[in-house]
Amino acid sequence: MAVGRRAPTLLDSFNVALEGIIHVLRTQRNMRIHFAVAMGVLVTAVATGVSRLELIALLLSITFVLLAEMINTAIEGAVDVSTTSFDPNAKLAKDIAAGAVLIATVNAVAVGYLVFSDQFADRSTRVLDWLADAPAQLTLIAFVLVIFVGIAIKALTHRGTPLRGGLPSVHAALAFSGWMALTLIIEDRRFLVSSIALVLALLVAQTRVESGVHSTLEVLYGGLLGALLTLVLFQVVA
Repeated sequence: MAVGRRAPTLLDSFNVALEGIIHVLRTQRNMRIHFAVAMGVLVTAVATGVSRLELIALLLSITFVLLAEMINTAIEGAVDVSTTSFDPNAKLAKDIAAGAVLIATVNAVAVGYLVFSDQFADRSTRVLDWLADAPAQLTLIAFVLVIFVGIAIKALTHRGTPLRGGLPSVHAALAFSGWMALTLIIEDRRFLVSSIALVLALLVAQTRVESGVHSTLEVLYGGLLGALLTLVLFQVVA
């Protein structure tokens, strides 16, 4: 006579759910990034004193992103188990799940911008007005300087080619140089323009890492090099 298996208790169900969350955090880099950003957003929300409704909107957006990432991971795991060969439908299922994560992330970014834009716009504008007082022609000089310095560093480290691989990432350096130049030149709606330019620069840096051309450290060095060189140039010449 078979002995029936004990029904899981509430504590068992709770532990299983926690194991699932921990597994996704351990194995999925994007989940770790989402989780870290979520913690940073919540700390910033508390520090800046957002309203109750704004905090609710942030919590809902964060929850949607984390849920979408976990569901995406579960779908990928189920598809990988169900097939061992390439299947267009399996790829489509993964793509749709990834698209859900993207939609949730874009929504979260939009909500975060709407909540924090008023909090930081005035402060950042005062800082940027203090930094910016230089002609637009310096942007071209900054780009050329960033390229020369980036290539020179690669030559010294003997790693990568002038525009591919090695330390630092010249693409990231140029992207962040452009962000800094726009930030310092634009006067009308400076906070909005600077935010859009920063997002574009981050996307450029992300593509360099995702393509395997550069490591995260190389991209970080490139971004810092481009932004700081451009800032210094504008301040020295201005």
